[in-house]
Amino acid sequence: MLHTVIFIGRSGCGKGTQSALLKEWILGRDLEKRHILDVETGAKFREFIRSDSYSAKLSKAIYMSDRLQPNFLACIMWGDMLVSELEENMHLFFDGAPRSRPEAEILTTALEFYGRKRPKVINISVSRKWSEEKLLARGRFDDMNLEKIDKRLDWFDKDVMPAIEYFKQNAFYDYIEVNGEQTIEKVHEDILKSYDHYLQNI
Repeated sequence: MLHTVIFIGRSGCGKGTQSALLKEWILGRDLEKRHILDVETGAKFREFIRSDSYSAKLSKAIYMSDRLQPNFLACIMWGDMLVSELEENMHLFFDGAPRSRPEAEILTTALEFYGRKRPKVINISVSRKWSEEKLLARGRFDDMNLEKIDKRLDWFDKDVMPAIEYFKQNAFYDYIEVNGEQTIEKVHEDILKSYDHYLQNI
């Protein structure tokens, strides 16, 4: 079967780490050795704002002020990847998208268009305090002080949480919530437990 997986959760929750572990698990079970298209919009935005276009300059100003990028631009980022890179027999992973309910609704139309069956949404749930501590500890450029971090966590509560509620209530998706305040190994184990149940019921 083809896997479609959306990782969502607060910054610092370990989405990238858990996504990489699940990809390895899926590829190890895939006898057809299909490829995975990894849709990670954060990297796309960072690449985009380094260009000299008018749109890139406006987007960079939003990025530098720690505000959420507009829905249309976020959809363009992952939409362009789907149109130009997705092939018929590819697994599909989203990391950090969508970031709002309108974007989630548009993503649903894209997944329906491509005939993706029962996309799995994995919410790695951590507290705001957990996120703050992890982001400060990793010391990236955009995680250097609590004021910048709190702006991002504010828009998670305001914008991303409605997207999570949308996924919970939409029967098109298989939604699970995993406690992210555990060891990497235990979070991965919980994800795989949910996956075994998921595979038995599709």
